[in-house]
Amino acid sequence: MDLQQELMQYISDSKRVSSGESIVAQHAQDFSHHPPHSPDVVAFPESEAEVASIVRFANDNRIPITPCGVLTSLEGHVIPVQGGISLDLTQMNRILEVRPRDFLVRVQPGVTRTQLNQELKRYGLQFPLDPGADATLGGMAATNASGTTAVRYGVMRNQVLDLAVVLADGSIIHTGGSAVKSSAGYNMTQLFIGSEGTLGVITELTLRIHPIPEATVAARAVFPDLDKASEAAYSMMSSGMQIGRIELVDEHTIHAVNLAKETSYTEQPTLFLEFHGSESSVQGDVVLGQELCEDEDCVDFVFETDTESRNQLWEARHDAALAVMQTAPDKKMKVTDVCVPLSELPKAIAVARQTIDSYGVYGAILGHVGDGNYHVIFMVDPNDKEEIRVADEINHQIVEYALERGGTCTGEHGVGIGKISYVEKEHKDTIPWMNRVKKMFDPNGILNPGKLLHK
Repeated sequence: MDLQQELMQYISDSKRVSSGESIVAQHAQDFSHHPPHSPDVVAFPESEAEVASIVRFANDNRIPITPCGVLTSLEGHVIPVQGGISLDLTQMNRILEVRPRDFLVRVQPGVTRTQLNQELKRYGLQFPLDPGADATLGGMAATNASGTTAVRYGVMRNQVLDLAVVLADGSIIHTGGSAVKSSAGYNMTQLFIGSEGTLGVITELTLRIHPIPEATVAARAVFPDLDKASEAAYSMMSSGMQIGRIELVDEHTIHAVNLAKETSYTEQPTLFLEFHGSESSVQGDVVLGQELCEDEDCVDFVFETDTESRNQLWEARHDAALAVMQTAPDKKMKVTDVCVPLSELPKAIAVARQTIDSYGVYGAILGHVGDGNYHVIFMVDPNDKEEIRVADEINHQIVEYALERGGTCTGEHGVGIGKISYVEKEHKDTIPWMNRVKKMFDPNGILNPGKLLHK
Protein backbone atom coordinates (compact mmCIF):
# COMPACT_ATOMS: atom_id res chain seq x y z
CA MET A 1 0.00 0.00 0.00
CA ASP A 2 1.27 3.47 -0.94
CA LEU A 3 0.17 5.18 2.26
CA GLN A 4 0.79 8.68 1.00
CA GLN A 5 -1.35 8.11 -2.06
CA GLU A 6 -4.10 6.51 0.01
CA LEU A 7 -4.26 9.53 2.32
CA MET A 8 -4.65 11.83 -0.68
CA GLN A 9 -8.23 10.56 -0.84
CA TYR A 10 -8.92 12.39 2.41
CA ILE A 11 -6.63 15.42 2.09
CA SER A 12 -6.88 16.99 -1.35
CA ASP A 13 -3.88 19.32 -1.04
CA SER A 14 -0.75 17.29 -1.76
CA LYS A 15 1.34 19.67 0.36
CA ARG A 16 -0.51 18.47 3.46
CA VAL A 17 0.55 14.84 3.11
CA SER A 18 4.26 14.15 3.13
CA SER A 19 6.77 11.35 3.36
CA GLY A 20 9.67 13.68 2.66
CA GLU A 21 12.83 12.94 4.56
CA SER A 22 12.97 16.22 6.54
CA ILE A 23 9.28 16.19 7.50
CA VAL A 24 9.44 12.55 8.56
CA ALA A 25 12.62 13.16 10.58
CA GLN A 26 11.03 16.14 12.32
CA HIS A 27 8.09 14.00 13.43
CA ALA A 28 10.28 11.13 14.59
CA GLN A 29 11.20 12.82 17.87
CA ASP A 30 10.28 15.32 20.55
CA PHE A 31 12.34 17.32 23.09
CA SER A 32 13.30 14.21 25.03
CA HIS A 33 16.23 11.81 24.92
CA HIS A 34 14.03 8.91 23.82
CA PRO A 35 15.21 7.28 20.57
CA PRO A 36 13.52 8.68 17.46
CA HIS A 37 11.30 6.53 15.29
CA SER A 38 10.07 7.72 11.93
CA PRO A 39 6.45 7.62 10.81
CA ASP A 40 5.75 6.32 7.34
CA VAL A 41 3.88 9.49 6.43
CA VAL A 42 2.84 12.79 8.01
CA ALA A 43 -0.66 14.20 7.47
CA PHE A 44 -1.68 17.80 8.21
CA PRO A 45 -5.50 17.90 8.44
CA GLU A 46 -7.29 21.25 8.49
CA SER A 47 -10.73 20.11 9.62
CA GLU A 48 -12.48 17.71 11.93
CA ALA A 49 -13.93 15.94 8.89
CA GLU A 50 -10.45 15.26 7.52
CA VAL A 51 -9.32 13.91 10.91
CA ALA A 52 -12.33 11.61 11.08
CA SER A 53 -11.71 10.27 7.58
CA ILE A 54 -8.02 9.63 8.22
CA VAL A 55 -8.64 7.91 11.56
CA ARG A 56 -11.40 5.74 10.07
CA PHE A 57 -9.07 4.73 7.23
CA ALA A 58 -6.27 3.93 9.69
CA ASN A 59 -8.58 1.84 11.83
CA ASP A 60 -9.98 -0.10 8.87
CA ASN A 61 -6.44 -0.92 7.75
CA ARG A 62 -4.88 -1.43 11.20
CA ILE A 63 -2.40 1.41 10.66
CA PRO A 64 -0.94 3.08 13.78
CA ILE A 65 -1.74 6.77 14.11
CA THR A 66 0.06 9.21 16.42
CA PRO A 67 -1.52 12.65 17.01
CA CYS A 68 0.90 15.51 17.61
CA GLY A 69 1.18 19.28 17.93
CA VAL A 70 4.37 21.33 18.03
CA LEU A 71 6.43 18.32 19.23
CA THR A 72 7.50 19.83 22.57
CA SER A 73 6.56 16.86 24.75
CA LEU A 74 9.16 15.50 27.15
CA GLU A 75 8.40 11.79 27.55
CA GLY A 76 8.22 10.58 23.96
CA HIS A 77 4.44 10.98 23.64
CA VAL A 78 4.54 11.97 19.96
CA ILE A 79 7.21 9.53 18.79
CA PRO A 80 5.46 7.09 16.40
CA VAL A 81 7.12 4.02 17.86
CA GLN A 82 5.25 1.69 15.49
CA GLY A 83 5.50 3.90 12.41
CA GLY A 84 2.31 4.54 10.50
CA ILE A 85 0.72 8.00 10.34
CA SER A 86 1.90 11.02 12.27
CA LEU A 87 -1.22 13.21 12.50
CA ASP A 88 0.04 16.79 12.82
CA LEU A 89 -2.80 19.01 14.08
CA THR A 90 -1.00 22.35 13.91
CA GLN A 91 -2.97 23.44 10.83
CA MET A 92 -6.18 23.22 12.87
CA ASN A 93 -5.37 26.51 14.55
CA ARG A 94 -8.53 28.64 14.48
CA ILE A 95 -10.07 30.36 17.48
CA LEU A 96 -13.70 29.48 16.79
CA GLU A 97 -15.54 31.56 19.39
CA VAL A 98 -14.81 33.94 22.26
CA ARG A 99 -17.58 34.40 24.82
CA PRO A 100 -16.22 37.01 27.24
CA ARG A 101 -19.42 37.30 29.28
CA ASP A 102 -19.33 33.54 29.90
CA PHE A 103 -15.53 33.47 30.38
CA LEU A 104 -15.32 30.77 27.71
CA VAL A 105 -13.49 30.24 24.47
CA ARG A 106 -13.84 27.54 21.81
CA VAL A 107 -10.70 26.59 19.85
CA GLN A 108 -9.24 24.02 17.52
CA PRO A 109 -6.45 21.83 18.96
CA GLY A 110 -3.59 23.47 17.03
CA VAL A 111 -4.12 26.88 18.65
CA THR A 112 -1.17 27.72 20.91
CA ARG A 113 -1.50 29.39 24.28
CA THR A 114 0.37 32.48 23.03
CA GLN A 115 -1.91 32.79 20.02
CA LEU A 116 -4.98 32.54 22.25
CA ASN A 117 -3.72 35.11 24.74
CA GLN A 118 -2.99 37.60 21.97
CA GLU A 119 -6.66 37.36 20.98
CA LEU A 120 -7.98 37.48 24.55
CA LYS A 121 -5.95 40.51 25.60
CA ARG A 122 -8.35 42.93 23.93
CA TYR A 123 -11.14 41.58 26.16
CA GLY A 124 -9.06 42.02 29.33
CA LEU A 125 -8.95 38.23 29.62
CA GLN A 126 -6.32 35.51 29.58
CA PHE A 127 -5.76 31.77 29.41
CA PRO A 128 -3.26 31.56 32.28
CA LEU A 129 -1.69 28.12 31.98
CA ASP A 130 1.86 28.25 30.64
CA PRO A 131 3.81 24.98 30.47
CA GLY A 132 6.93 26.78 29.22
CA ALA A 133 6.97 25.87 25.58
CA ASP A 134 4.40 27.55 23.35
CA ALA A 135 2.46 24.32 23.27
CA THR A 136 -0.79 23.66 21.45
CA LEU A 137 -3.93 23.56 23.56
CA GLY A 138 -4.85 20.14 22.19
CA GLY A 139 -1.49 18.78 23.29
CA MET A 140 -1.86 20.45 26.69
CA ALA A 141 -5.20 18.72 27.19
CA ALA A 142 -3.85 15.38 25.98
CA THR A 143 -1.11 15.45 28.64
CA ASN A 144 -2.98 17.42 31.34
CA ALA A 145 -0.27 20.06 31.22
CA SER A 146 0.02 22.88 33.75
CA GLY A 147 2.99 25.22 34.29
CA THR A 148 4.02 28.12 36.46
CA THR A 149 0.51 29.43 37.22
CA ALA A 150 -1.01 26.10 38.28
CA VAL A 151 -0.62 27.10 41.92
CA ARG A 152 -3.25 29.82 41.32
CA TYR A 153 -5.41 28.52 38.48
CA GLY A 154 -5.02 24.74 38.59
CA VAL A 155 -3.98 22.44 35.76
CA MET A 156 -5.42 21.81 32.30
CA ARG A 157 -7.95 19.43 33.80
CA ASN A 158 -9.50 22.42 35.61
CA GLN A 159 -9.85 24.53 32.45
CA VAL A 160 -11.65 22.21 30.00
CA LEU A 161 -15.45 22.11 29.89
CA ASP A 162 -15.98 20.28 26.61
CA LEU A 163 -14.00 18.37 24.01
CA ALA A 164 -14.83 17.21 20.52
CA VAL A 165 -13.06 13.90 20.02
CA VAL A 166 -12.68 11.67 16.98
CA LEU A 167 -12.81 8.05 18.12
CA ALA A 168 -10.94 5.16 16.53
CA ASP A 169 -13.84 4.23 14.26
CA GLY A 170 -14.05 7.79 12.93
CA SER A 171 -17.15 8.76 14.91
CA ILE A 172 -17.20 12.14 16.66
CA ILE A 173 -18.39 12.83 20.20
CA HIS A 174 -18.73 15.89 22.44
CA THR A 175 -17.85 15.12 26.03
CA GLY A 176 -19.31 18.09 27.94
CA GLY A 177 -20.95 21.46 27.42
CA SER A 178 -20.67 25.19 28.15
CA ALA A 179 -21.92 25.19 31.74
CA VAL A 180 -19.35 25.84 34.44
CA LYS A 181 -20.43 22.72 36.28
CA SER A 182 -22.61 19.66 35.79
CA SER A 183 -23.72 16.67 37.83
CA ALA A 184 -25.18 14.80 34.86
CA GLY A 185 -23.67 11.44 34.00
CA TYR A 186 -20.09 10.21 33.86
CA ASN A 187 -17.40 12.86 33.39
CA MET A 188 -16.21 11.88 29.93
CA THR A 189 -14.26 15.11 29.47
CA GLN A 190 -11.92 14.19 32.29
CA LEU A 191 -11.41 10.72 30.82
CA PHE A 192 -9.83 12.15 27.68
CA ILE A 193 -7.73 14.79 29.43
CA GLY A 194 -4.35 13.19 30.10
CA SER A 195 -5.11 10.18 27.88
CA GLU A 196 -2.23 11.17 25.57
CA GLY A 197 -4.05 10.42 22.32
CA THR A 198 -4.60 6.77 23.22
CA LEU A 199 -8.41 6.97 23.35
CA GLY A 200 -9.23 9.48 20.62
CA VAL A 201 -8.05 12.57 18.73
CA ILE A 202 -9.09 15.93 20.19
CA THR A 203 -10.43 18.25 17.47
CA GLU A 204 -12.02 21.04 19.50
CA LEU A 205 -11.83 22.40 23.07
CA THR A 206 -14.10 24.64 25.13
CA LEU A 207 -11.95 26.32 27.78
CA ARG A 208 -12.38 28.55 30.79
CA ILE A 209 -10.72 31.94 30.51
CA HIS A 210 -9.91 34.38 33.29
CA PRO A 211 -9.65 38.14 33.92
CA ILE A 212 -6.18 39.67 33.72
CA PRO A 213 -5.30 40.66 37.32
CA GLU A 214 -5.51 44.31 38.29
CA ALA A 215 -2.01 44.30 39.77
CA THR A 216 1.02 42.05 39.28
CA VAL A 217 4.34 42.17 41.14
CA ALA A 218 7.22 39.79 40.46
CA ALA A 219 10.24 39.15 42.67
CA ARG A 220 13.34 36.99 43.02
CA ALA A 221 14.23 35.58 46.42
CA VAL A 222 17.78 34.21 46.67
CA PHE A 223 18.73 31.63 49.31
CA PRO A 224 21.94 30.07 50.62
CA ASP A 225 20.77 26.52 49.80
CA LEU A 226 17.93 24.46 48.38
CA ASP A 227 16.61 23.49 51.80
CA LYS A 228 15.96 27.10 52.75
CA ALA A 229 14.35 27.89 49.40
CA SER A 230 12.08 24.85 49.68
CA GLU A 231 11.05 25.70 53.23
CA ALA A 232 10.26 29.27 52.20
CA ALA A 233 8.05 27.99 49.39
CA TYR A 234 6.21 25.74 51.83
CA SER A 235 5.77 28.60 54.30
CA MET A 236 4.24 30.85 51.66
CA MET A 237 1.84 28.15 50.52
CA SER A 238 0.75 27.34 54.07
CA SER A 239 0.24 31.04 54.89
CA GLY A 240 -2.93 31.21 52.79
CA MET A 241 -1.72 34.03 50.55
CA GLN A 242 -3.03 34.10 46.97
CA ILE A 243 0.29 33.79 45.20
CA GLY A 244 0.23 33.68 41.40
CA ARG A 245 3.47 31.80 40.76
CA ILE A 246 6.17 30.30 42.93
CA GLU A 247 9.00 28.64 41.02
CA LEU A 248 12.20 27.07 42.31
CA VAL A 249 15.40 27.18 40.25
CA ASP A 250 18.68 25.84 41.61
CA GLU A 251 22.14 27.31 41.10
CA HIS A 252 22.86 25.04 38.10
CA THR A 253 19.75 26.28 36.35
CA ILE A 254 20.53 29.93 37.14
CA HIS A 255 24.05 29.47 35.74
CA ALA A 256 22.65 28.00 32.51
CA VAL A 257 20.10 30.81 32.20
CA ASN A 258 22.80 33.46 32.71
CA LEU A 259 24.88 31.91 29.94
CA ALA A 260 21.97 31.55 27.53
CA LYS A 261 20.19 34.85 28.25
CA GLU A 262 23.19 37.02 29.16
CA THR A 263 21.49 37.81 32.45
CA SER A 264 23.32 38.34 35.73
CA TYR A 265 21.09 36.64 38.29
CA THR A 266 22.85 35.54 41.48
CA GLU A 267 23.86 31.91 40.98
CA GLN A 268 22.27 30.48 44.10
CA PRO A 269 18.98 28.64 44.70
CA THR A 270 16.22 31.11 43.90
CA LEU A 271 12.45 31.40 44.09
CA PHE A 272 10.83 33.27 41.22
CA LEU A 273 7.62 34.76 42.63
CA GLU A 274 4.62 36.56 41.23
CA PHE A 275 1.78 38.09 43.22
CA HIS A 276 -1.62 38.67 41.51
CA GLY A 277 -4.77 40.47 42.59
CA SER A 278 -6.02 43.90 43.57
CA GLU A 279 -3.52 46.64 44.42
CA SER A 280 -4.22 46.35 48.15
CA SER A 281 -4.14 42.55 48.33
CA VAL A 282 -0.92 42.35 46.33
CA GLN A 283 0.80 44.85 48.60
CA GLY A 284 -0.10 42.77 51.65
CA ASP A 285 0.99 39.49 50.04
CA VAL A 286 4.33 40.98 48.95
CA VAL A 287 5.12 42.14 52.49
CA LEU A 288 4.18 38.75 53.96
CA GLY A 289 6.09 36.87 51.25
CA GLN A 290 9.25 38.87 51.89
CA GLU A 291 8.98 38.28 55.65
CA LEU A 292 8.57 34.53 55.18
CA CYS A 293 11.58 34.41 52.87
CA GLU A 294 13.67 36.37 55.37
CA ASP A 295 12.69 33.86 58.06
CA GLU A 296 14.47 31.26 55.91
CA ASP A 297 17.69 33.31 55.64
CA CYS A 298 16.91 34.82 52.25
CA VAL A 299 20.07 36.67 51.17
CA ASP A 300 18.39 38.90 48.58
CA PHE A 301 14.80 39.84 47.69
CA VAL A 302 14.65 41.73 44.41
CA PHE A 303 11.47 43.23 42.97
CA GLU A 304 10.87 43.21 39.21
CA THR A 305 8.28 45.97 38.97
CA ASP A 306 8.35 47.15 35.36
CA THR A 307 6.82 45.04 32.61
CA GLU A 308 10.09 44.50 30.74
CA SER A 309 11.94 43.17 33.77
CA ARG A 310 9.00 41.00 34.77
CA ASN A 311 8.77 39.54 31.27
CA GLN A 312 12.52 38.91 31.27
CA LEU A 313 12.23 37.07 34.57
CA TRP A 314 9.51 34.71 33.34
CA GLU A 315 11.12 34.27 29.96
CA ALA A 316 14.21 33.09 31.83
CA ARG A 317 12.13 30.60 33.82
CA HIS A 318 10.20 29.35 30.79
CA ASP A 319 13.41 28.87 28.80
CA ALA A 320 15.30 27.26 31.68
CA ALA A 321 15.16 23.78 30.16
CA LEU A 322 16.37 25.13 26.82
CA ALA A 323 19.16 26.95 28.63
CA VAL A 324 20.24 23.73 30.32
CA MET A 325 20.17 22.01 26.92
CA GLN A 326 22.58 24.63 25.57
CA THR A 327 25.16 23.65 28.20
CA ALA A 328 25.66 20.38 26.28
CA PRO A 329 24.54 20.92 22.68
CA ASP A 330 25.83 17.52 21.56
CA LYS A 331 23.62 15.70 24.06
CA LYS A 332 19.90 15.18 24.59
CA MET A 333 17.77 16.21 27.54
CA LYS A 334 16.48 13.63 29.98
CA VAL A 335 14.01 15.24 32.32
CA THR A 336 11.93 13.70 35.05
CA ASP A 337 9.07 15.32 36.92
CA VAL A 338 7.37 14.07 40.04
CA CYS A 339 4.82 15.58 42.40
CA VAL A 340 4.61 14.98 46.15
CA PRO A 341 2.28 16.17 48.91
CA LEU A 342 3.25 19.73 49.77
CA SER A 343 4.50 18.85 53.25
CA GLU A 344 6.94 16.35 51.71
CA LEU A 345 8.39 18.80 49.20
CA PRO A 346 11.40 20.25 51.08
CA LYS A 347 12.69 16.81 52.03
CA ALA A 348 12.00 15.39 48.55
CA ILE A 349 14.06 18.12 46.88
CA ALA A 350 16.87 17.65 49.38
CA VAL A 351 16.93 13.90 48.72
CA ALA A 352 16.92 14.52 44.95
CA ARG A 353 19.96 16.79 45.30
CA GLN A 354 21.77 14.27 47.49
CA THR A 355 21.01 11.47 45.04
CA ILE A 356 22.33 13.42 42.05
CA ASP A 357 25.48 14.46 43.91
CA SER A 358 26.14 10.91 45.11
CA TYR A 359 26.52 9.83 41.48
CA GLY A 360 28.82 12.75 40.68
CA VAL A 361 26.81 13.89 37.65
CA TYR A 362 25.37 17.20 36.49
CA GLY A 363 21.68 17.60 37.22
CA ALA A 364 19.58 20.74 37.46
CA ILE A 365 16.54 20.99 39.75
CA LEU A 366 13.64 23.32 39.05
CA GLY A 367 9.94 23.20 39.47
CA HIS A 368 6.47 24.45 40.28
CA VAL A 369 6.99 24.06 43.99
CA GLY A 370 3.72 25.76 44.89
CA ASP A 371 1.92 22.52 44.07
CA GLY A 372 4.63 20.03 45.03
CA ASN A 373 5.83 19.46 41.46
CA TYR A 374 9.55 19.55 40.67
CA HIS A 375 11.80 18.53 37.78
CA VAL A 376 15.32 17.20 37.41
CA ILE A 377 17.15 17.68 34.12
CA PHE A 378 20.16 15.68 32.93
CA MET A 379 22.04 16.05 29.68
CA VAL A 380 22.94 12.62 28.31
CA ASP A 381 24.49 11.10 25.23
CA PRO A 382 21.84 8.64 23.96
CA ASN A 383 24.67 6.48 22.60
CA ASP A 384 26.53 6.31 25.91
CA LYS A 385 25.04 3.34 27.76
CA GLU A 386 26.69 4.25 31.05
CA GLU A 387 25.36 7.83 31.00
CA ILE A 388 21.88 6.52 30.25
CA ARG A 389 22.16 3.88 32.99
CA VAL A 390 23.17 6.43 35.63
CA ALA A 391 20.47 8.91 34.60
CA ASP A 392 17.87 6.13 34.64
CA GLU A 393 18.96 5.01 38.09
CA ILE A 394 18.73 8.54 39.51
CA ASN A 395 15.34 8.96 37.87
CA HIS A 396 14.23 5.65 39.40
CA GLN A 397 15.25 6.69 42.90
CA ILE A 398 13.52 10.08 42.59
CA VAL A 399 10.28 8.52 41.32
CA GLU A 400 10.31 5.74 43.91
CA TYR A 401 10.79 8.30 46.69
CA ALA A 402 7.76 10.25 45.44
CA LEU A 403 5.56 7.15 45.14
CA GLU A 404 6.48 5.94 48.61
CA ARG A 405 5.17 9.23 50.01
CA GLY A 406 1.87 9.24 48.22
CA GLY A 407 3.09 11.24 45.24
CA THR A 408 2.94 10.59 41.52
CA CYS A 409 5.49 9.54 38.92
CA THR A 410 4.58 12.58 36.80
CA GLY A 411 2.95 15.83 37.82
CA GLU A 412 2.55 17.36 34.38
CA HIS A 413 4.80 15.87 31.68
CA GLY A 414 2.68 12.76 31.33
CA VAL A 415 3.62 9.09 30.94
CA GLY A 416 4.45 8.74 27.25
CA ILE A 417 7.21 6.19 26.88
CA GLY A 418 9.37 7.21 29.80
CA LYS A 419 7.08 6.55 32.78
CA ILE A 420 5.13 3.46 31.67
CA SER A 421 6.96 1.21 34.11
CA TYR A 422 5.78 3.31 37.08
CA VAL A 423 2.10 3.63 36.17
CA GLU A 424 1.24 0.11 37.32
CA LYS A 425 2.82 0.66 40.71
CA GLU A 426 1.03 3.99 41.17
CA HIS A 427 -2.38 2.77 39.96
CA LYS A 428 -2.18 -0.97 40.57
CA ASP A 429 -5.85 -1.35 41.57
CA THR A 430 -7.20 0.42 38.49
CA ILE A 431 -4.80 -0.76 35.76
CA PRO A 432 -7.14 -3.59 34.68
CA TRP A 433 -9.96 -1.08 34.32
CA MET A 434 -7.75 1.33 32.38
CA ASN A 435 -6.93 -1.53 30.00
CA ARG A 436 -10.63 -2.24 29.53
CA VAL A 437 -11.31 1.41 28.75
CA LYS A 438 -8.50 1.41 26.19
CA LYS A 439 -9.82 -1.77 24.56
CA MET A 440 -13.35 -0.37 24.40
CA PHE A 441 -12.36 2.91 22.74
CA ASP A 442 -9.55 1.52 20.57
CA PRO A 443 -10.16 -2.21 19.99
CA ASN A 444 -7.58 -2.43 17.20
CA GLY A 445 -4.88 -0.59 19.16
CA ILE A 446 -4.14 2.01 16.48
CA LEU A 447 -4.23 5.17 18.63
CA ASN A 448 -0.76 6.22 19.78
CA PRO A 449 0.35 2.64 20.43
CA GLY A 450 3.21 2.01 22.82
CA LYS A 451 2.29 4.85 25.17
CA LEU A 452 0.77 5.38 28.62
CA LEU A 453 -0.08 1.76 29.52
CA HIS A 454 1.55 -0.50 26.95
CA LYS A 455 5.09 -0.66 25.65
